Amino acid sequence: MIMYLIDSHTHLFSEEFDLDRDLVMRRAMETGIQLFCLPNIDVESIERLHSMSDQYPECCYPMMGLHPTSVKADYQSDLEVIKAELNKRKYIAIGEIGLDLYWDKTFINEQINAFEEQLKWSIEWNLPVAIHTREAFPQVFESLYKVGVDRLRGVFHSFGGRKEELEEIARCKNFMIGINGVITYKKADFRDYLPAFPLERIILETDSPYLPPVPYRGKRNEPAYLLNVAVKLAEVYNLTVETVAEATTGNARRLFWG
Repeated sequence: MIMYLIDSHTHLFSEEFDLDRDLVMRRAMETGIQLFCLPNIDVESIERLHSMSDQYPECCYPMMGLHPTSVKADYQSDLEVIKAELNKRKYIAIGEIGLDLYWDKTFINEQINAFEEQLKWSIEWNLPVAIHTREAFPQVFESLYKVGVDRLRGVFHSFGGRKEELEEIARCKNFMIGINGVITYKKADFRDYLPAFPLERIILETDSPYLPPVPYRGKRNEPAYLLNVAVKLAEVYNLTVETVAEATTGNARRLFWG
């Protein structure tokens, strides 16, 4: 039986797939992954994002945003370019946006300003947000409440946070979490308290080419491996993989396509 899955966060347009993109997509579809949600990174990635979305309009759906690690001193000019794109074509979300204080805290204020400005876009264009947060949950929550969490909706992509952070997300009623290959890792402690979070607020993702699930660690990740994520999530929730696939696919459809 082939299950129907949606990869809610994949960078298939990145150069890591330039040599075999069609083959990668074929493997994914043979595994049951039929839709791919593509989050933008920065101004330079827009052309690649559009090219792939135009080449595969029946299955590839773009998001538009500025990734926090791409926020520098001149972020305002980048935001102007990215905002202008929202008037040119249809996107399923504002993303990938957020805060990342793991690598570099130099532009923390710029990151916060860029994040909050893009959150306001999501209200203006009535689009969900795909949030990247690393070592920054308190600041992310502060920005969400400042802009107006009840007027926002979206997903905390690549969740791997603490119990308290998951509980805070649970209180943000319009938000889901994205689960990827991290759930298969030995040190993924969040598996212990994840079942307390409602399955109807979880979507699946790969974040490919990053974060490959076991047994593919050390290799390039790809959407076909989403099935491994579904299997592990089913194990954590003590459900069948078919039940998890049906639920998470429905959740992704509800979030991105209403």
